[in-house]
Order: sequence, then C-alpha cells, then structure tokens
Amino acid sequence: MKAMIFSAGLGTRFKPWTDSHPKALAVVNGKSLLQRNIEYLQRYGIRDVVVNVHHFADQLIEAIIKSKGWGSKITISDEQDDLLETGGGLLKAKEFFTPGERFITCNADILTDLDISKLISFHTEKKALISFGVTQRKTSRYLLFDENDRLCGWRNATTGQDKISIPKTQFKEKAYSCVVVFEYDVFRLMEEKGFLGKFSLIDLYLALAAEHLIVGFDHTGDRFVDVGKPESIVIAESVFN
Repeated sequence: MKAMIFSAGLGTRFKPWTDSHPKALAVVNGKSLLQRNIEYLQRYGIRDVVVNVHHFADQLIEAIIKSKGWGSKITISDEQDDLLETGGGLLKAKEFFTPGERFITCNADILTDLDISKLISFHTEKKALISFGVTQRKTSRYLLFDENDRLCGWRNATTGQDKISIPKTQFKEKAYSCVVVFEYDVFRLMEEKGFLGKFSLIDLYLALAAEHLIVGFDHTGDRFVDVGKPESIVIAESVFN
C-alpha cells in the first residue's frame, strides 16, 4: 500500500518558525514532524510515500535526500507553482498511485497512534469508498455522522453553519483525525464531480457522501496531537517520545 503525507502548507498559525522553514520540519523530541509520520507509516509496512511540497520546498527535499527518506521510498509531488490544498494536492499526485489499489493519506502536522491496521479492517468491512479516523474531542469544526458511522455533513461549532449531504433528525458530532483510507476510484469521481485545481478533502467528502459510502472510524482514546501552533510542540513532546 502507498501513502501520501500532506506537507505543502504555509503553516501560517505556526509563525515565526514558518517564516524561514516548512512546518513539516518542526522538531518534536529530536525528530521532525515529517520523519515521525514516515516512521508511523512504516510501523504498518507502508514504505512507499508521496510527499507534496510548496513552502520552503527546497528544505524539505534536502532533508528527505540527506536522510535517505528515513528508510522509505519518497516521491516528491511538486506544488511550488501553486498550493493546491489537500484535495487538489491529492489529485495532482494521482500519477504516483497504482490504479485499482487503495491508499492512505495523513497530514504532516498531526501526530497520532491510531492503528492503521484497524482502520483498514473497518474500511474493508464497511465496503466504503473513503474511511477516516475521528475522535470525540472538542474542536471548532465537526463532521456529522449517522448511527452507522456514515458521513452526513459538516458543522462549524463557532458560527453554527451546517453543510448537510444526507439529512437526518439527529447527528453524532466527531472531530477529523486526518488519517484516511481511499479507494483508487476516488480519482474518477473527483473528475466526474468537476473537482479541479485547488480544493479541500472535506469539500470532496461532502460532495460525494450522498451517493458513496464515506465512514468515520472512532479511535477515541488513542494519542492525538494537532501540532498547529508553536505551543503545541510542548504538548506533543509530552505525549510522543
């Protein structure tokens, strides 16, 4: 199985580090976020990884070459000309995936010990197009699910804005963990739905959810840190050795 680590973002919440470095190279207990995610995937036998680059791309590429990919085969998806967000970044990297084979994506700035083997088993059992980790934690934006863990919508807890794909009388609110299993067919569906250029994976999920099975795997209780701001490093270092 192949994987992609989203590493291209500007890291605007992570200043001043990102004024002169890519966020993916921020260090937690002696290892960069990128290295930690590559090693996380390795624990599940995933050693063929696509990494997209944009912000200080040269530093990321240099780190990957110098470290020999930390033991994995790393393919660079170059977004230096245009930052494409998560969905657009995935579509741009389509050529690096094997037709007919499912794959994994994760975000460089998320650290977790979600069991990928369990996520894949859940995905297989549900016969889903897309399955991703979710937890019951407080956040500003929630994904909305029915009683069978099917994605039905999205909610901004701050503004109260909802985007509903499958109307229900009641939803379960859960927070997105950014570790995702995709069936390769998602690329065809992106193109059929007119997704081109810059777009987010969340927008893609909401566009597909009514007609295709997209499910959330609840891994509440696992370690999880969103290393979104500089102060998150202290939290991450207390959780991940």
